[in-house]
Amino acid sequence: MDLKFTDEQNMLRDTARNLCRDCSTPEVVRKMENDPIGVPTELWRQMQDTGLLGVLLPEDLGGLGLNMLDCAVIYEEFGRTLAPGPYFSSSVMSLSAIKHGATDAQKQEWLPQLGSGELIVVPAWHEADGGFGPEGVQLRAEPCADGYRLSGVKRHVFYAAAAHKLLVLVRTGDAAESVDLLLVDAKAPGIKLEQQKSMASDTQYRVTFDQVLVPATQRIGAAGSGWQTWNAAMYDGIILLAAYAAGGAARALEMTVQYSKDRVQFDKPIGAFQALAHYMADASAVVDGAQVMVYEAAWAHSEGRDIKRLAPMAKLFACKAFRDVTAMAEQVHGGIGFTLDYDIQLFYRRAKQLQMNWWDGRYLENLVAADVLDRNDQRTVADPFSV
Repeated sequence: MDLKFTDEQNMLRDTARNLCRDCSTPEVVRKMENDPIGVPTELWRQMQDTGLLGVLLPEDLGGLGLNMLDCAVIYEEFGRTLAPGPYFSSSVMSLSAIKHGATDAQKQEWLPQLGSGELIVVPAWHEADGGFGPEGVQLRAEPCADGYRLSGVKRHVFYAAAAHKLLVLVRTGDAAESVDLLLVDAKAPGIKLEQQKSMASDTQYRVTFDQVLVPATQRIGAAGSGWQTWNAAMYDGIILLAAYAAGGAARALEMTVQYSKDRVQFDKPIGAFQALAHYMADASAVVDGAQVMVYEAAWAHSEGRDIKRLAPMAKLFACKAFRDVTAMAEQVHGGIGFTLDYDIQLFYRRAKQLQMNWWDGRYLENLVAADVLDRNDQRTVADPFSV
């Protein structure tokens, strides 16, 4: 892996950083807390204008056609400013699912709109006590003459009120992976949205389906292929979430170091006290480690290498780093760090939310363990650390 970024990647970083500096300020982040829509108008418009909503979309469909390492550089900047909005749910998760599993006709119809931001599609995945695996999908799609009818509840649906369509994981059979993906009109009769409050004060909804009719043409790909498609999309998504977490951790550490220089106690900056200095030194090593792991996972994806272990490891480690670094940051700030007047609490609350969502630590550990313990190891003595 070459850790030297190209001129194009540095330009992408600068573009994302400048955009976030102007349109994702702490004031914008605060304004979007518990907002029923959760989409900052100017940030979304700038993402559209700069093409950042189409980073994973091939150029022949109107996107930028970037590889995963290019995208990780961008998402690291999003994490540094806690950029709000449905860009990940729509332009990464839903776009990736359609790219992996849809028919050619469906791709031509939906992907350009997703990449331009004209169409917002957010996943409706989680159910009560269901877990992250295929068995957790219990909302059943009952076949009918016109397609399917859905009745059930999905929870923790990000930005559902801003979405034009929902990407709904539904059960179509009794086998564990008998799951399909349906594109459902967010305003369809029988859909009820109820906003949920979260630790991060981000925009989440409980979505109730009451005999919602979905045409068969809105099924993505072949029957029964939904879980395989969703799983593939998740491996793309968690690398970018890891990049977001690494960026957030890096920024939280920078803010804490600056605070430790500015805050004076006993006639000297509190950063001069050895105990606090060591906290920040340890955090610096953790942040650097998270960044390198994210880059390795993104690089491996870009090179077409196996990411079955690297992608879960990246999210597991980067999200833990984000959580641990922000917890340390709160300790250095003291009690005032927990007050709403200080920005560090924005990072602290979002770090835990990110750690729990889109495959939590326990599920990621299981994925890594399965790769380490269960598969036939093809490594050779001459190359014991091959990926």
